[in-house]
Amino acid sequence: MLEFEKIRKLVIGGSRDPLNPDTRRHIVLVAFFAWIGLGADGLSSSCYGPEEAFLALGHHTHLGLYLALVTAVTVFIISLAYNQVIELFPSGGGGYKVATQLIGPYAGLVSGSALIVDYVLTIAISIASGIDALFSLFPAGMQHFKLHSEIAMLFLLILLNLRGMKESIKVLLPVFAGFFLTHAFLITYGIWIHAERIRSLAPDTLSETLTLGHQLGWIFVASLFLRAYSLGGGTYTGIEAVSNNVNMLAEPRVRTGKWTMFYMAASLSFTAGGIILLYLLWHVRPEEGHTLNAVAFQEILSHLGIGSPILQHAELAMVMALEAGLLLVAANTGFLGGPMVMANMAADSWVPRQFGQLSSRLVTQNGVLLMGAASLFILFWTKGEVSLLVVLYSINVFLTFSMYIFGLCLHWWRNRRSNRKWLGHFLLSLMGLAVTSGILVVTLAEKFMEGGWMTVLITLLVISFFLLIHRHYEETRIQLRKVDELYSGQKPKELDTPAPELDPDAPTAIFLVGKNRGLGMHALLWVVRMFPGHFRNFIFVAVGEVDLQSYDGEGALRTLKYKIENTQRFYVNFCHQHGLAATSYEAYGTDPLEELFRITEKIMKEYPLSICFASKLIFVHDNMFTRWLHNQTAIAMQRRLHLQGQQMVILPMKIDM
Repeated sequence: MLEFEKIRKLVIGGSRDPLNPDTRRHIVLVAFFAWIGLGADGLSSSCYGPEEAFLALGHHTHLGLYLALVTAVTVFIISLAYNQVIELFPSGGGGYKVATQLIGPYAGLVSGSALIVDYVLTIAISIASGIDALFSLFPAGMQHFKLHSEIAMLFLLILLNLRGMKESIKVLLPVFAGFFLTHAFLITYGIWIHAERIRSLAPDTLSETLTLGHQLGWIFVASLFLRAYSLGGGTYTGIEAVSNNVNMLAEPRVRTGKWTMFYMAASLSFTAGGIILLYLLWHVRPEEGHTLNAVAFQEILSHLGIGSPILQHAELAMVMALEAGLLLVAANTGFLGGPMVMANMAADSWVPRQFGQLSSRLVTQNGVLLMGAASLFILFWTKGEVSLLVVLYSINVFLTFSMYIFGLCLHWWRNRRSNRKWLGHFLLSLMGLAVTSGILVVTLAEKFMEGGWMTVLITLLVISFFLLIHRHYEETRIQLRKVDELYSGQKPKELDTPAPELDPDAPTAIFLVGKNRGLGMHALLWVVRMFPGHFRNFIFVAVGEVDLQSYDGEGALRTLKYKIENTQRFYVNFCHQHGLAATSYEAYGTDPLEELFRITEKIMKEYPLSICFASKLIFVHDNMFTRWLHNQTAIAMQRRLHLQGQQMVILPMKIDM
């Protein structure tokens, strides 16, 4: 066991104290690091989005100029809309919280489910396309190692994210910086070389468009452009990551989030729009076995003429390797965003509560592991085929885009009388809704029979599963509320006389209690009734679990402490009112079991004649599903105490659903 802990600490790192203010300052992200960690997914879409859009134009490539301009503008429209989300929801949650609070809980369920599926596919497609790009530099005989490499990269990213988000970002920083700097240079140089042609590009494009409109009709021109624009919608994926993860950002969060969005929008619009412009200026045409980016950059590097042809080939290989590397960095966004969405949904009882828990490294460990396992399954199932993954990936992105922007439209319309600036916000949101919903409809129609139906089916299955979980939690909550109401009339008053004193040498009952007073009172009254006059000391032990919601800031931690202390005071005062000597102990941490065992062990040394008691929910229809949805802390605690030779009794409370 000791050796395992040493290995775990070496691989993942040591524990962090969630109550230490310096800890939070260490793990939150400033705008620059957030741009890298959360913006990589958006920036990496410039590796495939512009190409998809440009190829959809067919022989009418002159429309690419409009495409480049509209692409750059669209990035900023969506980003500005997400700035509104950051302002309205500074605790994070993005599309899920927007849909939940501005439309309704079931809209939030659909948005959250789509986001989770989307983040799983983000990991899978980013790893698969990144490895594809890397292996395009290797001999054909090595292609059968691609799937093995994808799995190895997936496990590496899982380990990095189990250590912590900032650690994973620092490791991936050189790749991100290398990609952006090389592409910025090549785009700037490629446009500068053809600066003279740019002057005639606009009038020539307008003239060719007028000719095409007269020959084939303006409906054809509009349809062709809108289809290309929609199929290039992958360019805008990943922009939502910042609003989903605002709680990861350094204070002041809203300002940090807006700067991060600006960095992301500026870099993506420059890169995506610039690449489409390069296709036009350099007359790039598809070549077998090469992406349009590779063709364009090869011509630019040849024009630069730095070194021999072999060296120029090596330079191109480095540029493409950085593209592949950035795609792998983009996979990390799924590990940051996916667990965060699941944690927010866990707080609303759509997913198991365990996905809101933090590890000793203050990481949503269960979410990271689930995202990794789901991505592994997708990679095995699709065999890493990027063409299939792109189809699966594209639909849910714009479903969540459309839902959150529709929520913003509703918000500004409802507040039109109380907010003077509502009209500008409303029109911006309405414009964004038109863009995203249009892309969604076209993408769904174009890709449904090519595999899009599978995304719809998977998302519906996820929604159905989450509905079952929510129903179980709601029924359990109703039953527990009834139990709490049984004791609601027993409100102890503060005593005027001194409280009875504790006797360390007398029999002691230690109660492990939680947030439900009914469960604690059930255990207390059962012990008093079954052992009248036997126990002289009554000690209540509670652990405040520091999960993602309670670690949202100092205010959330204070609220957690207040709730725990208030509940403990209730038990102690109740005992004092009935002439029983009582006290309480509290602790706070990410692992309730460890904290409970530490406190209980200390109490048992001070009170040798002690027995632990804890209530546990017993369901009439008990199965693996119900056991998975509820923690088994009482059973685990009993086992640990029994191994130490200490006594613990679990008191069942039947729940009839």
